[in-house]
Amino acid sequence: MSAVYRNIAEEEFADISGRILYEDNHLLVFNKRAGEIVQGDKTEDEPLSETLKAFVAARDGKPGRVFMGVPHRLDRPVSGIVIFAKTSKALERLNEAFREGEVHKTYWALVCEEPARKEAELKDYLVRNEKQNKSYLYSYPKAGAKEARLIYKQIAATKRYFLLEVTLLTGRHHQIRAHAPCKENPIRGGGAGGLGAAEE
Repeated sequence: MSAVYRNIAEEEFADISGRILYEDNHLLVFNKRAGEIVQGDKTEDEPLSETLKAFVAARDGKPGRVFMGVPHRLDRPVSGIVIFAKTSKALERLNEAFREGEVHKTYWALVCEEPARKEAELKDYLVRNEKQNKSYLYSYPKAGAKEARLIYKQIAATKRYFLLEVTLLTGRHHQIRAHAPCKENPIRGGGAGGLGAAEE
């Protein structure tokens, strides 16, 4: 039992154990569910970074602090794979890898309407509104805007939904959610508007 972190109940312990996809001395790769947050925010809900600290402390019998660095994030409505760093050196190297584009990130999203094109590369410009926590898309350069580029491809369809595979070429705030042709095409389970949540 750790004196630093909260106790992890047996059922929660088993759930967390089952969602660890890979772990070594440097990394922990975790299967995030929709609704969970990766890092602390204004809601003050417990983020996965803190949950995993408590889990590792309980599992390994660590009496002191546990390091669990966050080199990237996924939005709350998104499920997917998140990488955590178990050492400061690993965090430094992962930050560099993400910054240099050495990490390949692929997103899947169900949308409610079939895109006009089955596959395309999109380039627009995003302006982030910090107060609203939203990003607005423009087809032309604008003061404060950052270039946003992605590639999407329709890979499957049902009678009601269309599955898109999205590769981000830039990692802007809420980029996929805001980006055309997705901005008028709601994602199934993705919140209000847009194809889905992107890397923050």
